[in-house]
Amino acid sequence: MDHPTFPPDFLWGVSTSAFQIEGATAEGGRGPSIWDTFTAAEGKIARGEDAKVAADHYHRYSEDIALMAELGVGAYRMSIAWPRIQPDGTGKPNAEGLAFYDKLIDEVCAAGIAPAITLYHWDTPQAIEDAGGWRSRDTAFRFAEYATIVGEHFADRAKLWIPLNEPMVMSIYGYGIGEYAPGQFLLLDALPTAHHQNLAHGLAVQALRAAGATGIGTANNHSPIWPDHDTPADREAADWLDALINRTFADPMLLGSYPEQVHPHLPENFADDLPTIAQPLDFYGVNYYEPQGVTAPGQGNPLPFELRPIEGYPMTTNDSPIVPQALRDLLVSFHERYREHLPPVQITENGCSFADEPAADGSVPDPERIEFLASHLQALREAMDAGVDVRGYFVWSLLDNFEWSKGYAPRFGLVHVDYETQRRTPKDSFAWYRKLVRHE
Repeated sequence: MDHPTFPPDFLWGVSTSAFQIEGATAEGGRGPSIWDTFTAAEGKIARGEDAKVAADHYHRYSEDIALMAELGVGAYRMSIAWPRIQPDGTGKPNAEGLAFYDKLIDEVCAAGIAPAITLYHWDTPQAIEDAGGWRSRDTAFRFAEYATIVGEHFADRAKLWIPLNEPMVMSIYGYGIGEYAPGQFLLLDALPTAHHQNLAHGLAVQALRAAGATGIGTANNHSPIWPDHDTPADREAADWLDALINRTFADPMLLGSYPEQVHPHLPENFADDLPTIAQPLDFYGVNYYEPQGVTAPGQGNPLPFELRPIEGYPMTTNDSPIVPQALRDLLVSFHERYREHLPPVQITENGCSFADEPAADGSVPDPERIEFLASHLQALREAMDAGVDVRGYFVWSLLDNFEWSKGYAPRFGLVHVDYETQRRTPKDSFAWYRKLVRHE
């Protein structure tokens, strides 16, 4: 399939996260995380699955790096597991944890691939959660100590740094509605966790810069918000949802302020932290999957909005509508909203899940993923033509992996993983992306 052209220095990459692929949850001195606790609780994960083995990347990382080298990507966005570095979330680093990431990152660099390190992809050490987790302001300072350890150890090798991945998801899915770890159901009372993560972001940026790190940004999940009807009530609901899932994180980082809607739900002295949160960034990472439909709340709904499914579009097996044009609209709206405050953009995640299974000849055809990637890259090119400064694109994900509360059923990878044997098989989309990246 044809694809649009991009600048010669455009950064092509793939993304993963530690908890979703590493496995070895009880090896190498790693401490328990909130996701270990959550997956062990009955009824939390589809089919009772867990991530004790996942894609066994902890033991098979050399094979996975060889796949990335074959792909030809310029960067690998990975996450470091906080409980591997600090098993209890505080104190001296675990030497075995640092040694594991030393070997992994050195091998990535030796393959000519630039590491893009995410410090936190939702795997809070359980001991930190027991002390209050992201409900506690103190966690932001514990996170900054962790950022100092990792920054001082790896600043010489990492090209890009992302302190926290998608704090919106942790706040809303983890603390707001309880679908993800740690499984709290606080609704809008979860908003202090958003502020404490934003503070952790700012403190970590400071800590990384002090450690000599460069290329520091973020990776926030953003969605265009579509009101169900063009009525004042639905538009107000849409503005509220936009404030909650988009502007509660972008505004303090880029503008040094919060949207007014969330002010009553934040900690009392939140404004004192805004200068720390609004650190200068080298790039702004956008994770995009889908738009969100919304309508005015019905009777008995305690929230100021109500989600509505978006109909009339093809769907992934992760129940996401496939709307590539919404990526263009999202980026253009960000460019218009933040203007000179918006640094260069990286698309730090974009991808899809389908029911990808090997064919009789051993290949893994996935034409839906190829169509998804091609159409989203076309929308990305259109946003760039409209003036948005986008410097790179990372596919989610390199490997099929543990997809949080949905277990192993959704397959997002360019590489198929047989979870019984751990055999890796590049899908047809892998070959398609390789041709794009290598300009073949």
